[in-house]
Amino acid sequence: MRSVALEALRTESFDLTVIGGGITGAGVALDAAARGMRVALIDAGDFSSGTSSKSSKLIHGGLRYLQQGEIGLVYQALAERQRLLRNAPHLVKLLPFLIPMFGSGGVIPAKISRLLGSAMWGYDLTGGWRVGKRHERLDFDQALALMPTLPPDRLVSAYLYYDAAADDSRLVVTVLRTAVLEFGAACANHVRAVGLRKDEQGVVDGVDVEVLDPGSGTGGSERFTISTRAVVNASGVWSDQVRTLDEGADPDSIRPAKGIHITVPWSRVRNQVAAVVPVPGDKRSVFVIPNGDLTYIGTTDTDYDGPVDDPQCSAEDVAYLLSAINAASTEQLGPSDVVGSWAGLRPLVKAPDADGPAEGRTADLSRRHRVAVSPSGVITITGGKLTTYREMAADTVDEAIESVLARRPGFAGYGSSPTRDLALRGTAGHDTVHDAAEIYPRVDREHLDHLAGRYGGEARVIMASIEADPTLGEPLVVGLPYLRAEAIFAVRHEMARSVDDVLSRRTRARLLGRDDSAAAADDVAALIADELGWDEPTAAASAEAYRRSVAHERESADLPETHLEQLLGA
Repeated sequence: MRSVALEALRTESFDLTVIGGGITGAGVALDAAARGMRVALIDAGDFSSGTSSKSSKLIHGGLRYLQQGEIGLVYQALAERQRLLRNAPHLVKLLPFLIPMFGSGGVIPAKISRLLGSAMWGYDLTGGWRVGKRHERLDFDQALALMPTLPPDRLVSAYLYYDAAADDSRLVVTVLRTAVLEFGAACANHVRAVGLRKDEQGVVDGVDVEVLDPGSGTGGSERFTISTRAVVNASGVWSDQVRTLDEGADPDSIRPAKGIHITVPWSRVRNQVAAVVPVPGDKRSVFVIPNGDLTYIGTTDTDYDGPVDDPQCSAEDVAYLLSAINAASTEQLGPSDVVGSWAGLRPLVKAPDADGPAEGRTADLSRRHRVAVSPSGVITITGGKLTTYREMAADTVDEAIESVLARRPGFAGYGSSPTRDLALRGTAGHDTVHDAAEIYPRVDREHLDHLAGRYGGEARVIMASIEADPTLGEPLVVGLPYLRAEAIFAVRHEMARSVDDVLSRRTRARLLGRDDSAAAADDVAALIADELGWDEPTAAASAEAYRRSVAHERESADLPETHLEQLLGA
């Protein structure tokens, strides 16, 4: 699959080339290809390896944006949430959220009660009602039943409202597979843009690239130029680097904000639904989201001035989140309870007139997106959020058509975006996976919900592979729900090129069981070696690179080694 994409990039001409394989770039590729354009997409790392695999995994309007007066953004996001629930029902699931209300002596301060009640009604009226449910006011007993670890001496009541969640990296890969398989886009990971070619008028008409070794991240011997009529820069926190290739100087337009999450055993929190809990001494709240036997907590929102290629959780970041959950729980969690962690960077846009870092907290900066066109015709899309990726993509492609493609000789015209009602790959047949179990009796029935929720109708491909080789139905990482067949599918059909691609993004083993995933690295490397044409030293090197990366992540946060079997069995 990747070799076919690389050959197309070498030899064909494209209407639009997208630099960046996160959710924004994937959305642009799908939108443009669905309009009939010949589209290319490249990413220097793996698809979604930046911000788009390290979010809170929520498809939501954002209550705090409403409180900040971003009513238009919330309305837009809730409309997009509804479209995703319809267009990717196997990936995007409705999720109830609990907001516990704490007080003294069983009484909530009147001002806080009024503000939160108004916010709940505002969220419903802005679009929260679209899912067919409105918020509810819960009493003490109802709230405690949904999260028994809430402190009974401070809990007074709660609100319950509804949003949605999705595996962010899974969403990116699904959008890309839709662009490639349904509309003929040519997409390749581990291909880095190193220059831009311009015609006699100074308009970009090519992207110079080098093919990278996914194990080392270094360039190989192959370089070539992708011939294209337009270029979209959708590289997130790296967008200024691409703009530097075009403009010759760093525009310094991005203000990265770091957000981190930690994963802990669900048994230590016992939240039946997601929860929003306040951070002591701060004006922020964090999400507490159940995920099977585990719960993840996040996010932080702090300025970041380190290397954008290697954001890491610090001990202070972890302590911040632990203090938040401990203040809202009768259970006290510590670093030894943290089985996974991740850090990502939001590509927030500085104010246009800012000479340096914008004033105020990154948490208060707008998440609205911006589309800009350089004199040479490079279209840059920055800002935004996971939930609104489709509308961001449509705006970007509209701008590419109007500002660049319409001015090119031979422009034939492209219609408006068709993605409002475009079902993503796997939607067809997502609700009949259980029926297919009769055809594949060797597939354990307990895995069907898991497979249907990750692959939709395409789960049948994985089920068929297990039927042919039952060993592929065994766990990929002990203690986690992922199957060995998923690693094979990731390499054959989703361009996974390394142990890290498989364990960090095609599955989320690293996020949910950091040290257990590292322990499985050699087995995973051996499993995918034949698919990738690896010899034993190459497989061993990919596994070792993964273990080093995990160790670096754990040591950066000053966390002890932990294992799921010990914690979940306790």
